[in-house]
Amino acid sequence: MTASDCKMNGNGCHHQDPEVWKRAPILTGSTNFEPRPDVKNIMVTGGAGFIACWLVRHLVLNYSQAYNIVSFDKLDYCAALNNTRILDNEPNFSFYKGDITHPNEVLDCMEQHNVDTVLHFAAQSHVDLSFGNSYGFTHTNVYGTHVLLESAKKVGIKRFIHISTDEVYGEVKEDEDDLLESSILAPTNPYAASKAAAEMLVQSYQKSFNLPIIIVRSNNVYGPHQYPEKIIPKFTCLLNRGQPVVLHGDGRPTRRYLFAGDAADAFDTILHKGHIGQIYNVGSHDEVSNLDLCGMILSAMAIDHATPELWRRWVKYTHDRPYNDRRYALKKLGWTQKTNIKEGLAMTVEWYREFGESWWGDIGHVLTPFPVVSEDGEVVPDFDHLIRDEPPTPPREAYDENMQHRPENGRGNGH
Repeated sequence: MTASDCKMNGNGCHHQDPEVWKRAPILTGSTNFEPRPDVKNIMVTGGAGFIACWLVRHLVLNYSQAYNIVSFDKLDYCAALNNTRILDNEPNFSFYKGDITHPNEVLDCMEQHNVDTVLHFAAQSHVDLSFGNSYGFTHTNVYGTHVLLESAKKVGIKRFIHISTDEVYGEVKEDEDDLLESSILAPTNPYAASKAAAEMLVQSYQKSFNLPIIIVRSNNVYGPHQYPEKIIPKFTCLLNRGQPVVLHGDGRPTRRYLFAGDAADAFDTILHKGHIGQIYNVGSHDEVSNLDLCGMILSAMAIDHATPELWRRWVKYTHDRPYNDRRYALKKLGWTQKTNIKEGLAMTVEWYREFGESWWGDIGHVLTPFPVVSEDGEVVPDFDHLIRDEPPTPPREAYDENMQHRPENGRGNGH
């Protein structure tokens, strides 16, 4: 694929297509358990967002005779009703537009739907934005969780499953073993700190009020339906528009990536088999540097990057964010990860090439290296950063290292 090919394929209609959800595949997990007798009405916060919408679809469609699901979401910029539109006519699905920081709305939803189980996904989760809007992260992630806990206590919730993140552990050295659930929390950015603080509140409500809680810490989840502010959908959408991607720093920070379908299976497993009071780490064995991830996405899109010149055409660099952890690690939960990173990327790239430009409407403002939040809460581009053809440090080593892992001819076979 050439640059001109990408421009022709990527610069189509950027407005939201109200019918796009009808053409999209219905994506869920694959697990199915004997329904729990103590679970009937499940409230999923952030249900129109990325990870939660996978579980909402999974629970509604796979447990249609057992559970009623209410998706609770304030429809922030990264949420979309398209994510659950396919469920609108399902008798066991309902949507409640509400904000977790508004106690009256949370309590009304729980009482109106006779909620007995809460799966709490709703959060502000973009690490980069937390450096410039940390108050908002504290308000949503900490205070919002507090509101949910207090309402859950009032109505007598039977299971409260709090979805956290592996980022609460902070940086893990490359020669260290995977962390245990009891490992000390050492968050290194405002987002991770807000999630760690929320966990402390959750655990305090179990100890103080015997609230039946479970905490889940997951690796980085990716896949279709993820708002294009995160690295995989952002890079895919940029390349689909014929534009280069921009790496922070030298591209060496590594992350473990978990496909959304496997994440949905993990949450389903914990809902049905998890023990009250337990913390579960949901981990992936696919650990990839940002640099290698660039090469994998280029290959999945069949974009030639075999030479230094072609690589520089598609991959640019800018300075790192204030603190970029080198590596995270987790001890896996005893469920099976089914989708490896190569398979998951192929499915993800295909979905974004087909639906990415029309699912949310105009996404151009979030496809910048350092998006910021305006005074009215909107995500806007920040162009005040130098973009380079080579990483800041080291000048050459990063490209040479990437070349060792790319396909022989630099072309992908993901189609």
